[in-house]
Amino acid sequence: MRFMVITKATADSEAGRPPATEDFDTMGKFIEEMMDAGVLLAADGLHPSSQGARIHFDGGKRTVVDGPFTETKELIAGFFLVEMKSMAECVEWFKRYPMADGGDLEIRRVIQAEDFADVMTGEQRAAVQRRDEGARYN
Repeated sequence: MRFMVITKATADSEAGRPPATEDFDTMGKFIEEMMDAGVLLAADGLHPSSQGARIHFDGGKRTVVDGPFTETKELIAGFFLVEMKSMAECVEWFKRYPMADGGDLEIRRVIQAEDFADVMTGEQRAAVQRRDEGARYN
Protein backbone atom coordinates (compact mmCIF):
# COMPACT_ATOMS: atom_id res chain seq x y z
CA MET A 1 0.00 0.00 0.00
CA ARG A 2 1.16 3.49 -0.73
CA PHE A 3 0.78 6.29 1.78
CA MET A 4 1.31 10.02 1.56
CA VAL A 5 2.62 11.46 4.78
CA ILE A 6 1.92 15.18 4.80
CA THR A 7 3.98 17.56 6.90
CA LYS A 8 1.88 20.49 8.02
CA ALA A 9 3.10 24.07 7.65
CA THR A 10 4.34 26.11 10.59
CA ALA A 11 4.95 29.81 11.05
CA ASP A 12 8.64 29.14 10.27
CA SER A 13 7.96 27.17 7.08
CA GLU A 14 5.49 29.81 5.87
CA ALA A 15 8.07 32.52 6.58
CA GLY A 16 10.57 30.60 4.42
CA ARG A 17 12.93 29.98 7.35
CA PRO A 18 14.97 26.85 6.68
CA PRO A 19 15.56 24.25 9.38
CA ALA A 20 18.75 24.40 11.41
CA THR A 21 21.78 22.51 10.06
CA GLU A 22 21.47 19.84 12.76
CA ASP A 23 17.81 19.31 11.77
CA PHE A 24 18.96 18.50 8.23
CA ASP A 25 21.31 15.87 9.66
CA THR A 26 18.56 14.30 11.79
CA MET A 27 16.10 14.31 8.89
CA GLY A 28 18.75 12.89 6.56
CA LYS A 29 19.29 9.94 8.88
CA PHE A 30 15.56 9.25 9.05
CA ILE A 31 15.28 9.41 5.24
CA GLU A 32 18.30 7.13 4.83
CA GLU A 33 16.67 4.56 7.12
CA MET A 34 13.55 4.57 4.94
CA MET A 35 15.67 4.29 1.78
CA ASP A 36 17.66 1.39 3.25
CA ALA A 37 14.39 -0.34 4.19
CA GLY A 38 13.10 0.17 0.63
CA VAL A 39 9.91 1.96 1.72
CA LEU A 40 10.61 5.52 0.53
CA LEU A 41 9.27 6.41 -2.92
CA ALA A 42 9.60 10.22 -2.76
CA ALA A 43 10.12 13.02 -0.27
CA ASP A 44 10.08 16.77 -0.82
CA GLY A 45 9.44 20.03 0.94
CA LEU A 46 7.36 22.84 -0.48
CA HIS A 47 8.01 26.55 -0.77
CA PRO A 48 5.78 28.82 1.37
CA SER A 49 2.20 29.43 0.24
CA SER A 50 3.22 33.03 -0.59
CA GLN A 51 4.82 31.54 -3.69
CA GLY A 52 1.80 29.40 -4.55
CA ALA A 53 -1.64 29.77 -6.09
CA ARG A 54 -5.05 28.15 -5.76
CA ILE A 55 -7.54 27.57 -8.53
CA HIS A 56 -11.23 27.58 -7.58
CA PHE A 57 -13.60 25.72 -9.91
CA ASP A 58 -17.22 26.85 -10.17
CA GLY A 59 -18.99 25.40 -13.17
CA GLY A 60 -17.04 26.64 -16.18
CA LYS A 61 -15.45 29.49 -14.23
CA ARG A 62 -11.88 29.24 -12.94
CA THR A 63 -10.69 31.73 -10.36
CA VAL A 64 -7.00 31.94 -9.49
CA VAL A 65 -5.98 33.23 -6.07
CA ASP A 66 -2.31 33.90 -5.40
CA GLY A 67 -0.79 33.10 -2.00
CA PRO A 68 -0.08 33.57 0.77
CA PHE A 69 -2.92 31.68 2.39
CA THR A 70 -3.90 32.54 5.92
CA GLU A 71 -4.73 29.26 7.68
CA THR A 72 -1.21 27.96 8.35
CA LYS A 73 -2.52 24.89 10.20
CA GLU A 74 -4.30 23.79 7.01
CA LEU A 75 -1.27 24.21 4.73
CA ILE A 76 1.21 21.59 3.58
CA ALA A 77 4.95 22.13 4.04
CA GLY A 78 6.12 18.87 2.49
CA PHE A 79 5.39 15.22 1.93
CA PHE A 80 6.70 11.69 1.87
CA LEU A 81 5.40 9.03 -0.47
CA VAL A 82 6.04 5.60 1.02
CA GLU A 83 5.18 1.97 0.35
CA MET A 84 4.20 0.11 3.52
CA LYS A 85 2.35 -3.09 4.36
CA SER A 86 -0.28 -1.30 6.42
CA MET A 87 -1.37 1.95 8.03
CA ALA A 88 -0.07 0.58 11.34
CA GLU A 89 3.42 0.10 9.86
CA CYS A 90 3.37 3.62 8.43
CA VAL A 91 2.30 5.07 11.77
CA GLU A 92 5.12 3.21 13.55
CA TRP A 93 7.71 4.57 11.10
CA PHE A 94 6.52 8.14 11.38
CA LYS A 95 6.16 8.15 15.14
CA ARG A 96 9.97 8.36 14.93
CA TYR A 97 9.88 11.36 12.57
CA PRO A 98 12.11 14.18 13.88
CA MET A 99 9.34 16.78 14.26
CA ALA A 100 9.57 19.90 16.40
CA ASP A 101 7.18 20.15 19.33
CA GLY A 102 3.70 21.19 18.28
CA GLY A 103 4.14 19.96 14.69
CA ASP A 104 1.73 17.65 12.91
CA LEU A 105 1.89 14.92 10.31
CA GLU A 106 -1.10 13.59 8.40
CA ILE A 107 -1.03 10.09 6.90
CA ARG A 108 -3.35 9.21 4.04
CA ARG A 109 -3.52 6.06 1.95
CA VAL A 110 -3.00 6.68 -1.77
CA ILE A 111 -5.85 5.47 -3.97
CA GLN A 112 -4.71 2.86 -6.45
CA ALA A 113 -6.46 1.32 -9.45
CA GLU A 114 -7.41 -1.83 -7.53
CA ASP A 115 -9.49 0.36 -5.20
CA PHE A 116 -11.80 0.95 -8.18
CA ALA A 117 -11.68 -2.56 -9.67
CA ASP A 118 -15.45 -2.90 -9.54
CA VAL A 119 -16.13 0.31 -11.50
CA MET A 120 -13.17 0.72 -13.90
CA THR A 121 -13.13 -0.83 -17.33
CA GLY A 122 -10.18 -2.95 -18.46
CA GLU A 123 -9.09 -0.08 -20.71
CA GLN A 124 -9.17 2.37 -17.80
CA ARG A 125 -7.14 0.00 -15.59
CA ALA A 126 -4.58 -0.39 -18.39
CA ALA A 127 -4.31 3.40 -18.73
CA VAL A 128 -3.66 3.75 -15.00
CA GLN A 129 -1.08 0.98 -15.13
CA ARG A 130 0.74 2.75 -18.01
CA ARG A 131 0.70 5.98 -16.00
CA ASP A 132 2.04 4.24 -12.90
CA GLU A 133 4.82 2.51 -14.85
CA GLY A 134 5.97 5.89 -16.17
CA ALA A 135 5.69 7.70 -12.84
CA ARG A 136 8.81 8.92 -11.07
CA TYR A 137 8.14 6.93 -7.90
CA ASN A 138 7.91 3.52 -9.56
